[in-house]
Amino acid sequence: MTTTRSRQGWFGQLLLRLHFYAAIFIGPFILVSAASGALYAMTPQLEQIVHAEELTAESDGPALPLAEQVEAATAHMGRSAELAAVRPAPEPGETTRVMFAEDSLGESETRAIFVDPVSAEIRGDLTVYGTNGSLPLRTWVDQLHRSLHLGDVGRLYSELSASWLGVIAAAGLGLWIRRARRAHRARDLMRPDFRARGYRRTLSLHTSAGVWVLLGALFLSATGITWSQYGGGNIGTIREAFGFTTATVSTQLPTSSGTTGGDHGGEHAGHGDGGHEGGGAAEHVAHGSGGHDSRKQPGTDPTVIDGVLAAGRAVNIDTGQVEILPPDDVESAWVVQEIQRSYPTEVDAVAVDGATFEVVDRTDFADQDLAAKLTRWGIDLHMGTLFGLANQIVLVVIASALVAMILWGYRMWWQRRPTRGGRRVGRPPQRGALTRAPWWGVALVLVGAVGIALMLPLMGASLTAFVVLDTAHGRLTARRER
Repeated sequence: MTTTRSRQGWFGQLLLRLHFYAAIFIGPFILVSAASGALYAMTPQLEQIVHAEELTAESDGPALPLAEQVEAATAHMGRSAELAAVRPAPEPGETTRVMFAEDSLGESETRAIFVDPVSAEIRGDLTVYGTNGSLPLRTWVDQLHRSLHLGDVGRLYSELSASWLGVIAAAGLGLWIRRARRAHRARDLMRPDFRARGYRRTLSLHTSAGVWVLLGALFLSATGITWSQYGGGNIGTIREAFGFTTATVSTQLPTSSGTTGGDHGGEHAGHGDGGHEGGGAAEHVAHGSGGHDSRKQPGTDPTVIDGVLAAGRAVNIDTGQVEILPPDDVESAWVVQEIQRSYPTEVDAVAVDGATFEVVDRTDFADQDLAAKLTRWGIDLHMGTLFGLANQIVLVVIASALVAMILWGYRMWWQRRPTRGGRRVGRPPQRGALTRAPWWGVALVLVGAVGIALMLPLMGASLTAFVVLDTAHGRLTARRER
């Protein structure tokens, strides 16, 4: 009987200690990630304000042929400029974006020239980033969210944040369920108790908010990991092993043309703007990587761009948001791909021979397997583009709630401190939960920890550090009490 009682509650105490330590040490990372994520969700509207000059066209009337717009941008850049991509104006009153590759630019960056489609006036000249061509404002916010502007070293912060967010949320759910089972009415724990004071009021705010944003936190954690350096790379490997990859359009020209061709990769694996590009399962393939001179190679002659676009529209390109990619060389085809990320998702692509306007390959989103579709939707939902403004608002609410919960968590920690002449409110998480656990409980915890360490190496390393610090602290405390 004594042994049975000593083992009761071991799992709850383990959850409490895990939740406590992870929140204390990883909380600042999640705080920065949530705050910058909320700001990122608002960047589409901010871009329209900050970059209104570049994004809007003032001329009225029919648009000029796309080749003439590209010619105006090329004249602005200089005849030696290397064309990387063209995005025709999606709606009247918007500009055409002509992007060029330059050796002086950073990885995944291109130089975008904004052209009035009616008058061919140059409206702006900006460096853009990633497959979505994010403008400087969004790029800055995205790099903050991704790496704190510290490069690859800074990406460790976002990987820790994404990895531990789900664990902290799941542990918090387990603690909430324990409290709900002891409460008279579980629904009372789903709303804050403003009648309470001090620590109990803060706990009520923290737990009730956590219940409402739990699913959102788990989703952001799972999708965020896919962009991480180490965990994301492992996820990509698993997807490839099971064949859960996104089909890409092939730009190999017919052998009869006397060419061997190559794969341009029409639907880039990278998914979005700025820091969401690159790394792990979302490795970016930069535009214009061929290093060719488009003026000297007949297959990449930009004057054929109108015919290429027309050929694509005759097949499966039926949205205004389109990107046209020139061939890597004379042995490859042009690619016309849809870039509409809002639902219904339009990301079909077609490869077109620039000499004959013959379609040599196509991919349709409707034909992708379920795993590829879920990946696409998950990425766009995480970035706030799938459902437009509603998606953005939900992300801002979830991120703001996470910020508030972290601040309430630290306040609870402060309120639980020992004070002179007072008493400690609540109890600190108890030590030694695993020593009271049954053998199968210890085995499950160890197997889970090893599995996490293999799948998410950075999280495994930080978990090991927590255990070492906790053990060292326990031994020091024991010596002082002797």
